[in-house]
Amino acid sequence: MTTINILNLKCNGCASTIKKGLLSIEEVTEIEVTLENSEIKINTVSDEVFAKVKAKLSKMGYPEVGDANTVLHKAKSFVSCATGKMSAE
Repeated sequence: MTTINILNLKCNGCASTIKKGLLSIEEVTEIEVTLENSEIKINTVSDEVFAKVKAKLSKMGYPEVGDANTVLHKAKSFVSCATGKMSAE
């Protein structure tokens, strides 16, 4: 498993959206999200898949720690969070 520390992870709604989004990447079959330390663990087989995962996370509003965390990222994570909460209910 490969670990990625991300920004803007707030709740289980975020975690739900992240899992759904990353599982849409064909090569990703297992994901663990830890809220306490904003950490995601994924099974990766290549640097190419890892790059896809990071790009997908950033697009959803959850960039990797150390990457830019723009107002757009924060807004997208807020929407992703709300969407995740609604789909969990």
